[in-house]
Amino acid sequence: MGTAHLLHILKPNVSSLGYALFLAINAAGVWGGVFPFLPMEFQTQEIVFGFFLAQSLVVSLSYFASALGVYFFPGPTRRFLVVAASVPYFLGWCCLIGAIYIDEIALTLVVIGGALLGLGSAGFYMLWQRLFASQEAETGNRDLILGTAYASLFYFSLYLIPGAVTVYLIPLVFLPLFGLCIVLKSRTIDPNQPMFEDIPRAHPRIYRQILHDYWRSALAIGALGFCCGIMRSLAIGDPQIGPLVNILSMGSSLVAAVALLLVWQVKNVRLNVTAAYRIFFPFLISAFVLLPVFGEGLSGPLASALYAVYSCAIMLMMIQCAQASRDRGINPVFIYGFFGGIVYLLHDVGFVSGTFAEQFAMMNIPPLAAVAVVALYLLGLMYFIGQGGFRQILSPHRSGAESIELVALMPRLGKAASGKERPQTHRRTRGGTEALLDGGASADSKKSVRGRAQQEEPAYRDRISKQAAALQRHYRLSARETEVMEFIARGNSVARIAEELVVSENTIRTHSKRIYTKLAIHKKQELLDLIESFEPSDLD
Repeated sequence: MGTAHLLHILKPNVSSLGYALFLAINAAGVWGGVFPFLPMEFQTQEIVFGFFLAQSLVVSLSYFASALGVYFFPGPTRRFLVVAASVPYFLGWCCLIGAIYIDEIALTLVVIGGALLGLGSAGFYMLWQRLFASQEAETGNRDLILGTAYASLFYFSLYLIPGAVTVYLIPLVFLPLFGLCIVLKSRTIDPNQPMFEDIPRAHPRIYRQILHDYWRSALAIGALGFCCGIMRSLAIGDPQIGPLVNILSMGSSLVAAVALLLVWQVKNVRLNVTAAYRIFFPFLISAFVLLPVFGEGLSGPLASALYAVYSCAIMLMMIQCAQASRDRGINPVFIYGFFGGIVYLLHDVGFVSGTFAEQFAMMNIPPLAAVAVVALYLLGLMYFIGQGGFRQILSPHRSGAESIELVALMPRLGKAASGKERPQTHRRTRGGTEALLDGGASADSKKSVRGRAQQEEPAYRDRISKQAAALQRHYRLSARETEVMEFIARGNSVARIAEELVVSENTIRTHSKRIYTKLAIHKKQELLDLIESFEPSDLD
């Protein structure tokens, strides 16, 4: 990969820079740290507990309220105003600044400030998610990942500014800057996309299917949020841990985002959140088992490591929710509100459970041991529920609907009948759940066309399946676009395809337009001719 191409990949734009600035400022107030830019003497245990409890509860409630609001009142979400997030975010920081100078009502101001910052933070996350989901997959995913990378650089740059100045710059300078970015980019959103025109109550079956397909992914990320909540409760007594947590988590976000961008350029990336959590789970419980053994010496590094993984998981959660909106034609605020509500609610459960266990250790059990016991019990319970028992984990027929897909930006082109290069042979598995990183793209498995992916052998249903897969590689179609294309090639109507994929007919029409645009064709017969021009032997 040449230097010029690398610089092009990392070149920022308004979306990525605005989102990066928001993430950096958000980390300064509501992330793992404990007000890293506010005076340490101000951060008493009572102050920190009151802030975090108010902030985290309001965040989770805001996400659930947004999801329910979109479902029952979809109209107003088409004009989601930036002011609804900016005003509480600004007032929240004003309350924190005021609490420094007014000792008599400091706790009250901090609690109010925490609630307002939680509301504003959730609102801004919704705005950015709505923007990224409304864009083409390549553009939206790139801006999101690149913004995550630049957020770390912005955050580290804040330490170059005197802390007393930074506190005032956040509401007066930085907030208006990233607010202006989201205002400018929101004006470019096409409100006529199926995801915004959708009326959820008109077809509840689609939304029930969405919840069924994605709740395990939400629970997996929520388990990480739960662990971070536990560690946040331990950090209350030691504010010095806050900056360390922030620095390591932001640093890991930078490494993960850049690595993902570089791999994505040359290879299809397929990430399965629940499969990743299964791999990470043994390390997670081992850390909590060792917590009582090493005591306070482990709590700081463990909190930092957990928030580092959690920050990466949040990025993947946003990519997954955006993909669900595009593929299923559902409002991005609904799916992100559903995900975020579960994740941050479990974070709250961890925070409250950790605080309770630490303050009320029973049977002469040391506080850290009590925290570890509570954490291990609830983690095990969530794992059992989320995986459907060991029988479900070992089953070869697992749904891949929740897999994240990034189509390679610089693929190895397949060969049409008159082409020059053969595509790479790849194994198609059910939804890509057999691997965290898979060079071949695969479609979600569901009856008919998707039935071919239920087993590794035979890899393809028939000649059309092989030709569709070869065409997918050549033209860089997504898994869902390939799925719709194959349905069309088999003579299915729009209504039939919508029924099979459990989406609206308008969503299928949008996918069809995108397919025809990518293939540079205008008629169904041209599609059939193009599919026939790809030799099935290319994938044997």
